[in-house]
Amino acid sequence: MRGMERLADLITRHARDGRLDRIGLRPERLAAPVAVDAADVLERGLTGDHARPGKRAVTLIQAEHLAVIGAYLGRGPVAPEVLRRNLVVSGLNLSALKGRRIAIGGAVLRLTTVCAPCSRMEAALGPGGYSAMRGHGGWCAEVLIPGRIAIGDAVRPLSEE
Repeated sequence: MRGMERLADLITRHARDGRLDRIGLRPERLAAPVAVDAADVLERGLTGDHARPGKRAVTLIQAEHLAVIGAYLGRGPVAPEVLRRNLVVSGLNLSALKGRRIAIGGAVLRLTTVCAPCSRMEAALGPGGYSAMRGHGGWCAEVLIPGRIAIGDAVRPLSEE
């Protein structure tokens, strides 16, 4: 059809790059997350984090979803450390990047799977916390190219070519 764009072209287009707003390290399972200004991303995940190597090495959530989760709970935005994701990014729809490569600082990640909420979210957020996070829990990613990341870095979708 003339004048109509192909869906494949629309899927690859983004209005702008996103931004890395927060880096959180979880030193060990169930330990309180520690916010840092910069971190090294290795194939197994962030240095200082108890990450799971492979397709779940790094977890990401959109800053915009913190307010959505809070609204479902009848309050203001949820503090990112409560959700325990490694990276909080803003300005870019992570769901639109499923399976795609993104560059953050010197690292390249591939978004692999939804980071579903766990049952601990009910205790952390109160009654309804688990359901409030469904569809808003963020994404897991594998590390394709290790590198250094820092608060303020652009989050850029990369071409698959």
